[in-house]
Amino acid sequence: MTRAAPFTDSVTRRTFVVGSGALMTSACVHRLEARTGDRRPNIVFIMADDLGYADLSCYGRRDYETPHLDRLAAEGTRYLDAYSNSPVCSATRTALITGRYQYRLPVGLEEPLSSRPVGLPPSQPTFPSLLRQAGYRTALVGKWHLGRLADYGPLQSGYEHFWGYRAGGVDYFTHAGMGGADLWDQDVPIEQDGYLTDLLGERALLQTLTRFPRLGSCTVKVSCDERFQRTAFYRRGHPMGGALVLSIRHQLP
Repeated sequence: MTRAAPFTDSVTRRTFVVGSGALMTSACVHRLEARTGDRRPNIVFIMADDLGYADLSCYGRRDYETPHLDRLAAEGTRYLDAYSNSPVCSATRTALITGRYQYRLPVGLEEPLSSRPVGLPPSQPTFPSLLRQAGYRTALVGKWHLGRLADYGPLQSGYEHFWGYRAGGVDYFTHAGMGGADLWDQDVPIEQDGYLTDLLGERALLQTLTRFPRLGSCTVKVSCDERFQRTAFYRRGHPMGGALVLSIRHQLP
């Protein structure tokens, strides 16, 4: 585990934002097709909203373990200092998907978005749209929260595939938000039984396996006992985030 190297004169703020944004907006990004000599990386970015610094055992959590995420930290880079361009959801997402200060766009000034007709303009270049131009395939599984249909959405801003919810948050079991049911496959509303974090993990894995058949042996297995343990963990008075992290832990093969 290492501390990230400090900025040097060769790394500007814009360079850092551009690099970070490319990862943030690429929930599951895959190459359009394999090409001889093409060494561009495939990118899978996992984001957990409101994940606290000590919510993973590699950062000191003691009442549960996250071995798969700990392994990613051990084999990669574990950051010990982190800074956000904004403390709220839509503004942060606006900056990361565009590489611009969020306040340069109306959607970056709004939180919550509620029912106001504001969102990420489809004419605004985004990292998924630029990656598609470079030959990548793009998919977002999870939360959008950058404007409502029919004017705004993932498919209007560079993603080829979308499966998830559009508002700021929904119930884990009913998948409904303040405006009603909010679970989507592309631009089509759907209904599906299940705990939301499990459904998102399974869908993200499906997107990955579709592009990488060699990973076909990887499956998401969450037993009834494990589901009960998560529920009991929450009911014993631990934060709901603990149950959520346990669910994410079981999504990683």
